[in-house]
Amino acid sequence: MKLYNDVDMSSDQDAKKIYLVDDHPVVTKGIAMVLDEEPDLVVCGSSDDIDHVLRDINNMKPDLVVVDISLKEANGLDLVKALKTRYPNLKTMILSMHDESLYAERALKSGARGYLMKNEVSETIVDAVREVLGGGIYLSKKMSIRLLQRYVVSDKEDSRDPMDLLTNRELEVFRYIGQGYAPREIASNLGLKVKTIETYRERIKQKLDVSSSSEMNRYAISWYADRSK
Repeated sequence: MKLYNDVDMSSDQDAKKIYLVDDHPVVTKGIAMVLDEEPDLVVCGSSDDIDHVLRDINNMKPDLVVVDISLKEANGLDLVKALKTRYPNLKTMILSMHDESLYAERALKSGARGYLMKNEVSETIVDAVREVLGGGIYLSKKMSIRLLQRYVVSDKEDSRDPMDLLTNRELEVFRYIGQGYAPREIASNLGLKVKTIETYRERIKQKLDVSSSSEMNRYAISWYADRSK
């Protein structure tokens, strides 16, 4: 669904163009209202359809693309990675309802230059956008400290996070398992078939070297609880 298109920016030649990728119209309109109030920023377009996104970015050439992680057609981190490959100089950042402790590091590895949680958007979106547009990286102070602490011990071979073995979609499924969702509920939330979710569960079990579904469920619940502290 296209929310914005062909914005007339003839009077905003010096404004930085922001493109929004999100499947929640209310959220998108709210962000656009906040950013459009700034004289140096303008929302040039928005869509939740991947084909539209890629076409619009090619035509509009935005300075920054803000992407939600949970999209109906794809995982937002995979989209960020694809954009990084196609447009190496294009800046991207993640805006998500999910706690940054779950995804911020993976977002940076995918090519994003920032991570902002939706419950903080009204207070911090302008600062976050300007930080990324200026060449910086935007994370909360808490997450910045956590990442620094992790990299201090990264020289140890056994310090690698087992979650690094999972793809972005597998991690999304694993997170839902940790939150106590049943396969049918996960399938509904992600717009996938139950059989597909079961396939993801089997792949996760193999990659994490767990022997049973019950063991994986306990692992996921413990992991989610630890990351949510």
